[in-house]
Amino acid sequence: MDQTPTSIIVAAITQAIVDHRLAPGAKLGEQKLADHFGVSRTLVRQALFRLSQKRLITMEPSRGAFVASPSPQEAQQVFALRRVLELEMTRKFVAQLKPQHIKALRQHLKLERAALQGHDPTGRNEMLGDFHVVMANLIGDKVLAEVLGDLISRCALVNLMQSSDDAGHSVDEHEELVQALESRDAEKATALMAAHLDHVLASLSMQTSDTRPNPPAPAATWP
Repeated sequence: MDQTPTSIIVAAITQAIVDHRLAPGAKLGEQKLADHFGVSRTLVRQALFRLSQKRLITMEPSRGAFVASPSPQEAQQVFALRRVLELEMTRKFVAQLKPQHIKALRQHLKLERAALQGHDPTGRNEMLGDFHVVMANLIGDKVLAEVLGDLISRCALVNLMQSSDDAGHSVDEHEELVQALESRDAEKATALMAAHLDHVLASLSMQTSDTRPNPPAPAATWP
């Protein structure tokens, strides 16, 4: 496991976001973080840059770093586009299916199951999203893989709020999808992909709905 100072800061801030100790829109002061972790501001900047690449924070010129604030509407728009792209991708996958494709997906499923057993929401989230990118790469569509990677990252913070149970359901649905792909049943595989994306969006919508208890305001004492 990566235990560099930068990775430790990234993991700590990510966990604080997941635990709602840092709410969307909370400001992340470089000096405050440097003092808390006992490191230089240079290392803090490196950690903040990595978090911004993961779309968990936003960097604003002359203002600093803030926890990202994705809206439910943005998630809905992302999934609407993903649905169009991934249903067509599923059809192409069946048409181009090779034994090594199924082998690669089953290997990825093992990694997903392993991630569920850990205590790293970010790693789990990335592994579940990567399943879809792996499908695009396996059929040789590098452009689609890049587009999907970007779309998935746009909702990274919202996805982190997915519960362990919901994540487990996602792995089960990936497993069912692989079985349909292996059977070369394009109609069933496409239907399963559509249902899977709808289920993930529904779980995220519940997590970001107005009925969810409001997270605490950004704590002035964290870190």
